[in-house]
Amino acid sequence: MKNRIVFFSCFILMSLTSFSQSISSSPYSLYGLGSLYDSDFGSLPSMGSSGIALPSDSFINNLNPASLGFMPLNHFMLDVGGKAIATTYENKTLTEKRNNFQFSHIAFAFPVTKNSGFSVALCPYSSATFKISDLILPISDSQETYSLTAEGSGGLNNFDFSYGYRFGKKLTVGVSAALLFGNTVDDRTFTILNSITTIHKRNDYNGVHATAGGQYVIDSTFTIGGTVKLPSRVKSSKVQSVETTKDGVVTAIESDKGSDIDDYYMPLEIGVGVSKRFKNVLNVTLDYEKSLWNDTKQSELYGDFVNQDRFALGFAYFNPKKNFRKYWDRIQYFAGANFDTGYLEIDGKRVNNASVSVGVNLPIENTFSALNISYSYGQKGTVSNNLIKENYHKISINLSLDGIWFVKRKFE
Repeated sequence: MKNRIVFFSCFILMSLTSFSQSISSSPYSLYGLGSLYDSDFGSLPSMGSSGIALPSDSFINNLNPASLGFMPLNHFMLDVGGKAIATTYENKTLTEKRNNFQFSHIAFAFPVTKNSGFSVALCPYSSATFKISDLILPISDSQETYSLTAEGSGGLNNFDFSYGYRFGKKLTVGVSAALLFGNTVDDRTFTILNSITTIHKRNDYNGVHATAGGQYVIDSTFTIGGTVKLPSRVKSSKVQSVETTKDGVVTAIESDKGSDIDDYYMPLEIGVGVSKRFKNVLNVTLDYEKSLWNDTKQSELYGDFVNQDRFALGFAYFNPKKNFRKYWDRIQYFAGANFDTGYLEIDGKRVNNASVSVGVNLPIENTFSALNISYSYGQKGTVSNNLIKENYHKISINLSLDGIWFVKRKFE
């Protein structure tokens, strides 16, 4: 059983990774740094992406660096994942379907001492891959309109270093530093009457995003947690070419001109979570996060950044009559829900996102190694105000491997 699971999961993950350049095709990745990416490890995608209060005692929990303080001694953990997403885009008149295969993350973690742990993770942070054709937009302070055609690619990567320390048996604290880096390529064509303006732009970004977290065990069944992501600045620069065409005459305005542009500001984000286990059968997790985008005082040409609220709920079911000799008794089942108000407001309409998920944890041998498979269905955006609604089906596959280090053999 173990060999079959490992072979199957590695085959799926390599297939997904080979398509990793197709990170996203959402039209909302036109804004800012692109659509922010949810790289959840282990079974977290099955639980509505909730888990701020869950310890890293059997998997790598990337939602809270403090969880690393609960890492078991002598264990080395590796987590790698991928996603397949089928999305239907619709407005009031048109419908289009697209499929994407995405690399999700690769991470490893290990204990530093009996009370602390360290992890390193690499994953996408945002995606700016989109294609929009002949979008009609109003001209400010005018009754006229113009046509926009836009195509973009690229995005930012997140290289994260995290450390967690446990004080006694109940309190853990942790910190993480994420290096954000990458670039986006953006081609836009503006058509006003008989005049066409074409802009080709490449933006380069780099910055650091820090997070602090804590977890506290109230009793053996109840844990609370919290995180604070500090405000940060992502430095930006661009190389741009601009030309206009009018009455068949092409005029170059700029040609590969490099310059600094306004830096991008990440908001203060505060998260709290609880985890409660009932009779060793059901574990419930509930998270709430607040992102203060208003305080960054930045906006986009086609919309505004607004404060964001995210709610996540997760359920994990354990077999109460677990027999470790029987494989099927060790399988865990999950369900969850997530609602996100979004951080974009376009023509007074929020671009929110809601989803539900289910999943299973298929153990590999008698260790913490497991194959996690989840399915999610969600909706993002709206068809009102000439916006676009996304309906998506997502399958996430995470392979979590656990190795035992530095343990003396009992038998030679």
